[in-house]
Amino acid sequence: MADEAIRRAPGRGRFITFEGGEGSGKSTQIKRVAERLEAAHLHTVVTREPGGSPGAEIIRHLVLSGMGKLLGAEAETLLFAAARDDHVRSVILPALAQGTWVLCDRFYDSTRAYQSRVGHVAPALVNAMTRVTIGDLKPDLTIILDVPVEVGLVRAAARRGSGAPDRFESEDVKFHQALRDAYREIATAEPERCVVIDANADVNTVATKVWTALRDRFFVNASNSVSSPA
Repeated sequence: MADEAIRRAPGRGRFITFEGGEGSGKSTQIKRVAERLEAAHLHTVVTREPGGSPGAEIIRHLVLSGMGKLLGAEAETLLFAAARDDHVRSVILPALAQGTWVLCDRFYDSTRAYQSRVGHVAPALVNAMTRVTIGDLKPDLTIILDVPVEVGLVRAAARRGSGAPDRFESEDVKFHQALRDAYREIATAEPERCVVIDANADVNTVATKVWTALRDRFFVNASNSVSSPA
């Protein structure tokens, strides 16, 4: 029923972003959504920030290595902005222009949460960089995967195995709790765009909730014959 609803829905692409703290399961859920959209014959691009394009991936390495933190919060914000500018121009806008569905692991809400709300970079600087890098571009839907800090950090540690924690994973619990609060504030301020999903559950349960949010937003209301989630 869900896939049939997609086939009857309008064919234009959408821009969907996934946000959340460390270990919230964004990559896993993006993969699940991409597989389902592709099965319904909707072309999909999966990308990420920082990164997603050749130039932005170079900046990603600098940021996650901790170089940005050494330069200071404002300089780190500028690095993220430079990466986003290249990513938007090289990948996101061309894909959307072709009607492709773009699924992005983090976007500007991460800058708002990590650098502005938690890192105390002046909102005026963050807003200016946002205007320069994305203009009028805005996600059609933002999925915020919410998980208790302790759970997320345990997941992140298990994911990296014997590897060293990256720039953000290495921050203390207070930082990550503030980050979780920041995402909740963003969702409260923009309920028309953001959907908060309880990610403190098994992968399949979370995937069902994510798909229901996406289907309700794009397909249920677009088809008179589909009135409730499958």
